[in-house]
Amino acid sequence: MKKLLYIPFLFFFITISAQRPGATERPSQRPFQQTPTEEVKDMVLENIIDEVNNRSQHENLAHELFDVIGPRLVGTPQMKNAHDWAVKKYESWGIKSYLHQWGIWRGWERGITHIDMLEPRLRTLNGRQLAWSPSTSKKGITAEVTKVPQIDNKEDFDNWLKTIKGKLILVSQNQITGRPDYQWEEYATPESFEKMKEDRDKITEKWFANFRKTGYGYRDINKAFEDAGALGLISSYWSRAFGANKVFSARTEKIPNVDVNLEDYTMLYRMVENGTTPKIKIVATSKEHGEVPTWNTLAEIKGVEKPDEYVILSAHFDSWDGGTGTTDNGTGTIVMMEAMRILKKFYPNPKRTIMVGHWGSEEQGLNGSRAFVEDYPKIVENTQAVFNQDNGTGRVVSLSGQGFLHSYEYISDWLSAVPQNVTKHIKTDFPGTPGGGGSDYASFVAAGVPAFSLSSLDWSYFNYTWHTNLDTYDKIVFDDLKNNVILTAILAYKASEDDKKASRERRVLPKSSVNPRTGRPMRSRGWPSVRKPNRDGTSSR
Repeated sequence: MKKLLYIPFLFFFITISAQRPGATERPSQRPFQQTPTEEVKDMVLENIIDEVNNRSQHENLAHELFDVIGPRLVGTPQMKNAHDWAVKKYESWGIKSYLHQWGIWRGWERGITHIDMLEPRLRTLNGRQLAWSPSTSKKGITAEVTKVPQIDNKEDFDNWLKTIKGKLILVSQNQITGRPDYQWEEYATPESFEKMKEDRDKITEKWFANFRKTGYGYRDINKAFEDAGALGLISSYWSRAFGANKVFSARTEKIPNVDVNLEDYTMLYRMVENGTTPKIKIVATSKEHGEVPTWNTLAEIKGVEKPDEYVILSAHFDSWDGGTGTTDNGTGTIVMMEAMRILKKFYPNPKRTIMVGHWGSEEQGLNGSRAFVEDYPKIVENTQAVFNQDNGTGRVVSLSGQGFLHSYEYISDWLSAVPQNVTKHIKTDFPGTPGGGGSDYASFVAAGVPAFSLSSLDWSYFNYTWHTNLDTYDKIVFDDLKNNVILTAILAYKASEDDKKASRERRVLPKSSVNPRTGRPMRSRGWPSVRKPNRDGTSSR
């Protein structure tokens, strides 16, 4: 989710944990158990499964979206290209599709980034311009590299600022290892692993202590560099995985900000620290496009019996642009597209209208889905269920009732139609706890809509692909995506056909609970409130 802004000084990791239901409620986090029923032949189910297994279009969709269109940063021409592509694709399947303009954003387009070390030796560095970073000229900028020295107080820092005119500044903490912790745990001696962690903690503590002495915060120190005449900033937000860096947005207004991979960044840092002065040339040819509209892509298969009631498939369309946005959330996108294609082919006259929402600007705060909730209150009021998929390429392994008291009854009924080779992977949590903002389902949960996250197997998602330069086509696990299409299409089919309207009654949340990850008590945050979208992102910093 998601909205995160790039912070070059701070490595952080967000984990969202569900609260444990009370003792009187159904057991949480248990494998889904299907109840044996009389076998009844359902040709819709059989056709869905056969189509997915034998005539999947996943690979074609993935190639067109990830290889050809590429990353989908909000406000970029590529994002608009993706919206137009999706509309045409749905129309080719006979599905009505249209764009919902919900706001405006800062128009920006990535260009070529080339970073070369010229001294003390020649080397092309692995890095890229951050989103919405100011551009260099076509000739680029060439300058010496320096870093913030050890200081005693703000006066020392201000005096140092007077020396940086015309230089490039290293603004991220140095890392003492480029190996993920799992390798240290597997291969190092216990003593060596513990020593590394202790040394890393000391270096981190020292770095932050020095930063605090500058008298600036994370949001304003970059302006101090700019005002002092720095030519550009070099950062490195390592994701604690081989070759992976988090790639968010620049926080500069006048000078370029590039992110350099760990192995090259630490080399530059060591040179400066040991008295060698590297000289770097940066060419970063991005373009500004002014104010541009921003969109959601919507498509629907009209219901014939209850056309004004809805089952909504949900996935955010936008991405960060360090990679191609494949697992966040391209895979969720093509799962929903493939589910819609198959439903149109084998279930063309659903009882309720089946809609899909491909949301824009999720990465800046669920803006597209929040805008939809605000702009389409009648649809929201009459939505049977929302099924959202967002977190990577893996098969779905978790499904929570999101705090809806009777979710067990209808979700378990719908799941019972799903093949056991799919449901055997899924642990359920009923009634669960409402999600507060991790992905677009939360926009609907806050509005009281039964909306569910189809949470997938990790595949080292958070370290390797989530918002990183490695979020690319080669990370797709197509067998898992087929699994998820079968699940999604059948859930949509069963939710549409259900004679009953899904209950919206909410559980009474406990005042406190236990974090299942840490075992520590935590206070209930209560039911999430509806939040307004940011409809004006013309200043993205």
